[in-house]
Amino acid sequence: MIPRYTRPEMGRIWSDENKFRMWLKVEVAATETLAAAGIVPAEAAAAIRDRGGFDLKRIHEVEAEVKHDVIAFTTAVAEKVGPQARWLHYGLTSNDVVDTAQALQVKDASSIIRKDLDKLRDVLKRRAFEFKRTPQIGRTHGIHAEPITFGLKLATWYAEVERDIARFERAAEEMRVGKLSGAVGNLAHLEPEFEEQICERLGLEVDSITTQVISRDRHANYLATLAVIAATLEKVALEVRHLQRTEVREAEEFFSEKQKGSSAMPHKRNPVTCEQICGLARVIRGNAQAAFENVALWHERDISHSSVERVILPDSTILLNYMLAKTTNLIDTLLVYPKRMLANLESTGGLVFSGQVLLDLAEHGMSREQAYRQVQKNAMRAWKQGENFKQLIMKDKQVTARVPRKQIERAFDLKRQLKNVDKIFERVFGKSKKS
Repeated sequence: MIPRYTRPEMGRIWSDENKFRMWLKVEVAATETLAAAGIVPAEAAAAIRDRGGFDLKRIHEVEAEVKHDVIAFTTAVAEKVGPQARWLHYGLTSNDVVDTAQALQVKDASSIIRKDLDKLRDVLKRRAFEFKRTPQIGRTHGIHAEPITFGLKLATWYAEVERDIARFERAAEEMRVGKLSGAVGNLAHLEPEFEEQICERLGLEVDSITTQVISRDRHANYLATLAVIAATLEKVALEVRHLQRTEVREAEEFFSEKQKGSSAMPHKRNPVTCEQICGLARVIRGNAQAAFENVALWHERDISHSSVERVILPDSTILLNYMLAKTTNLIDTLLVYPKRMLANLESTGGLVFSGQVLLDLAEHGMSREQAYRQVQKNAMRAWKQGENFKQLIMKDKQVTARVPRKQIERAFDLKRQLKNVDKIFERVFGKSKKS
């Protein structure tokens, strides 16, 4: 079943029409390879190549009778080819065709996802530089911690997507393998060089050893990688959801002029896209778990994995394609409010600079334990009574007796806290782009 989130190009890859087209592509490659070796008559290979085709309705009619999709397929193709079809599927077993064709489908799907990842990476980079110097409070445990910039947050996401791309390329390459090794993988009916040549015609590597099926650790790794990418997108979306909360309101997903957030409350601007991304990430994670369950099969093969893969491979690639497009658009059109970010940062009257005051006191001879108590005493007073932390520190003789007032002032300097932003950006993006 192809989910309703299907984008046309990705959905086409997993359609029945394309699946059988890939099966036929494998059959033709096998026949032509064997014809070149003199095993199959050249005219038979030509007939299968030129007249080979199928009618979906006919395949489904035959399958309803024989209860076997590959036999239904070969029957339908043979009806188109004619007498030379006796050489169709020569020396092959069902999964020689199914697994190899599936590798072609995954290859095509992976090509789309790779382009999607590039688009997301590019928009993250652009917006990271746009907000490179936009101050924002960093939060740990949901509580104000120390200052960052919004650009640093975006750069963190960019770096994670870079790692996702590297992981995905490796996982996709592991899936780019075919097999035509027969019913138990012992190459009883085809020579290894023919298997290699068929896979080469299809643009695939040959799996070094298989049973009747390609080992499903490859598929589990691939689905797990899709789940990691989905988790990255969820991470981005969840952060935007937090930043969009009314009491924070530092950024929000784009809200169009005619859009409505609630049937009952006209004021609502809900992060619905972010919530969709977070929800769909759960589906892909669940599919990855199903892929792990597919690794262990009975002996040289059973078909418990087959029904699962008919769901999890189309669904996961289609959903990730959709989620990547949504996340890219989310970041590209994200509404960012630098004034609100600064106001939130300053809302605690300098509490977020307490760490530097602690270091300054230690630098001037106070034990760390005593310095912590002294700073925390002022911080808790500011926290509980709503007083200005900086002013309390300036009035605290235990502090001013040790630390010069000029140095205390510098402890509350936002630029000092953010002095290494350029160096961090150079680590992430290199030195090619000037700040």
